[in-house]
Amino acid sequence: MAGWGGRERERRMHQRGGRWEFVGISRERKMRQILGSLIWVVFLMVGNPVHGRFVVEKNSLRVTSPDYLKDVYECAIGNFGVPQYGGTMVGIVAYPHANQKACKTFDDAGISFKTKPGGLPTFVLIDRGDCYFTLKAWNAQKAGAAAILVADDKVEPLITMDTPEEENAGASYLENITIPSALISKGFGDSLKKALGNGEMVNINLDWRESLPHPDERVEYEFWTNSNDECGPKCDSQIEFVKNFKGAAQILEKKGYTQFTPHYITWYCPEAFILSKQCKSQCINHGRYCAPDPEQDFSRGYDGKDVVVQNLRQACVFKIANQSNKPWLWWDYVTDFAIRCPMKEKKYNKECADKVITSLGLDVKEIDKCIGDTEADVENPVLKAEQDAQIGKGDRGDVTILPTLVINNRQYRGKLDKSAVLKAICAGFQETTEPAVCLSDEIETNECLDKNGGCWEDKAANVTACKDTFRGRVCECPVVNGVKFVGDGYTHCEASGAGRCAINNGGCWKKTQDGVTYSACLESEPKGCKCPPGFRGDGVKSCEDVDECKEKLACQCSECKCKNTWGSYECSCSGDLLYMKEHDACISKKPASKVGWSFMWIIFLGFAAAGIGAYAIYKYRIRRYMDSEIRAIMAQYMPLDNQAETGPNHIRGDI
Repeated sequence: MAGWGGRERERRMHQRGGRWEFVGISRERKMRQILGSLIWVVFLMVGNPVHGRFVVEKNSLRVTSPDYLKDVYECAIGNFGVPQYGGTMVGIVAYPHANQKACKTFDDAGISFKTKPGGLPTFVLIDRGDCYFTLKAWNAQKAGAAAILVADDKVEPLITMDTPEEENAGASYLENITIPSALISKGFGDSLKKALGNGEMVNINLDWRESLPHPDERVEYEFWTNSNDECGPKCDSQIEFVKNFKGAAQILEKKGYTQFTPHYITWYCPEAFILSKQCKSQCINHGRYCAPDPEQDFSRGYDGKDVVVQNLRQACVFKIANQSNKPWLWWDYVTDFAIRCPMKEKKYNKECADKVITSLGLDVKEIDKCIGDTEADVENPVLKAEQDAQIGKGDRGDVTILPTLVINNRQYRGKLDKSAVLKAICAGFQETTEPAVCLSDEIETNECLDKNGGCWEDKAANVTACKDTFRGRVCECPVVNGVKFVGDGYTHCEASGAGRCAINNGGCWKKTQDGVTYSACLESEPKGCKCPPGFRGDGVKSCEDVDECKEKLACQCSECKCKNTWGSYECSCSGDLLYMKEHDACISKKPASKVGWSFMWIIFLGFAAAGIGAYAIYKYRIRRYMDSEIRAIMAQYMPLDNQAETGPNHIRGDI
């Protein structure tokens, strides 16, 4: 709620003992502003009974010395300065001997907290009370403090330290506060004071690394804002932030790194006051959706209902742009509307807004349809959804402060500044998935530039396992040109798989000498190094030539002559002998030729003898067959000498 209204007092709402109270109410008001504010407060308290939760966003504070204070303590992040989301800060605690509430400059007391060369940063411990939290932080920062710890002055739950609504130009210092701030409990503050009073050094580590969830590669964030440009410094800072952050926001959105949603707070008018002048001038849709008067003066200028209508128009611009897959046009519209249609120039109206909408290529009729009839006694679905979203869910509390940034369902605390907000968004990415904008020099320090972050590195191949992240660095074996390195990432990474030998020879030994190259990397193997034949070694750092001659590993026949070469050997034979490497033997060149021809002649003569023998046998068998046939024929006509005389009828006669 703080931040609404033209010169509205600072209101920081928190719960104490079951009741809500306003802190830091300005005492000087014009009578009609007081009346208007009181009426509006009645609307808020009666029409909006507090049933939700105001969640105090916290970070971790670890005491590392003295020993009896070693522990992790909670502290509430201040809603100003620049919390180091995603990072840590180490320092020593100092409690000033004077100006302990830091409501005055420390120069008056001759106190400085500036760190000497080589020394740790100083976290100043300040007592709560007597002046704004922001003034305490500003005075501590000017004195050289790196951070401010505000000790509560009573035992109570931690609250969120907010910025005041100043009514003069003196509020300019608010935008210059850059140190982080934290509110600590009274008990913890007393313990720190006691330790420091005893002369002990108190070392503290402020840790914001887990202040924002970082589950995946996309960050979802919401910006609860207001179209009112006459509410003083906070309204000025809002529009300045939108202008400065627009470029980064649109890049992140277009590339799918973030999902952004704008939101607008409205309140409903209590039923008993619906017909009152105040409700009619501050609300639309029969008192359902209301906003404070911009100037807190019902008699002049624009009314609260004008603000509600313009807020609704901005919400509809986002809705229509999002339906056309161009949600980033919201940033263009809000920026252009603030420049072209300011309240002070009496251009804060539909006519001017329609010109801006047309210039962005959006359909004015679609926007008007989304807005609907603001005078009708019906609910507006867009504003109804906004009121529902205003109530906290899960880890996120109710949205009660404007402007409010919610990142990954956690409310951002700190300065509404491009660099500070971008740091917070970058802290919401899962480590190693951050976009390039998060790794720029303006956002974070590249730890890989200092001794390669302590990770493995191959300088020859320009390959490193150090991967810079927004939160620091990780040592993870890389993937280079499709080749994956495997190892612990700290002391060892080795190329693995196909193509590994193409990248620095797979981390294996390789050498060229006398025009000959040998390598210990084998493409056929997924990993490992092995010295090639003729070499001996680990295959990684070295492979030494093996002297086959000296070690009698080859060329050992009696006629052999051995000569060692790099990676191999040469073996020759004396005389006309020829060396056969496969058999490690020398054979004669000439006998080998004679023996060959003799063998051929033997085969030839063998075939010839076989042919002659076969012919002789053939002739012999034919001749015997013919003789037997002739004898058989002749025997029919005359007896043969060797034919036996048989049969009883055979008569031998004498002549």
